[in-house]
Amino acid sequence: MLSAVIESVGYWSRGLPSWEAACAFAVHDDLVADAPARPSPQLLAPNERRRAPETVAVALEVALAACQAAGRDPASLPSVFVSCHGDMAITDYMCATLASEPRTISPTRFHNSVHNAAAGYWTIGAGAMQPATALSALDASFAQGLIEALAQIAAGDEAVLLVGYDGAATGPLQTMWDSRGLLGTALVLARAPADGRARGPVLRAWLGDDPPSPLDGKLSRRETGNASAAMLPLFDALASGHDRLALPAGGGRTLRVELAHD
Repeated sequence: MLSAVIESVGYWSRGLPSWEAACAFAVHDDLVADAPARPSPQLLAPNERRRAPETVAVALEVALAACQAAGRDPASLPSVFVSCHGDMAITDYMCATLASEPRTISPTRFHNSVHNAAAGYWTIGAGAMQPATALSALDASFAQGLIEALAQIAAGDEAVLLVGYDGAATGPLQTMWDSRGLLGTALVLARAPADGRARGPVLRAWLGDDPPSPLDGKLSRRETGNASAAMLPLFDALASGHDRLALPAGGGRTLRVELAHD
């Protein structure tokens, strides 16, 4: 069994641009009036902010929000970035352009096409010299990222930033694996304080064979079309105070999660 304290949460989807907004929706069905259609991550310079793909923008938005809520210097944290598909719109553009007019491919889009683009933007924007990991495991991506972050804490790191995100699919890719909307979440996970006082819920996780939790929470139902929706039972549980869930972990296994709320 692996464990850590959840020091803080970051969240962004259209209509719910913060964790506070997500919690209000989970309890009262409230949406934010005039919520922005796109994240605007303040970690980036204005020019970079405009050019960054939506997937990068949402990943950096939630990552910075989680670090600020935890009172952690973003540059001090090792990070784990997980996405089922990376940026599918850019992948579609790359495939279409290479098939039709390969000499016209955009260098900017090309460098944003790699799966660790968000992790790269994060380390540059935050000035972070700590290790950054980028993972993909389809709908098991977040569970595998959570295992990685918890393992790093068990191996000696004081705290780790975990970020999950996915955007919309376009073009022929939609027929293979559809994804809708824009969704990002982040957790700052930390070793339990030496004095034993937790600064947030304590998360314990282990592999099991039970079926994954249904996507029946309010956040899960709202974002069920997004490729990263499989992670949302954890955030529904954090918002509602529930204490047990299971996330798909791949290979027919699940990651069983238990939350000890204060």
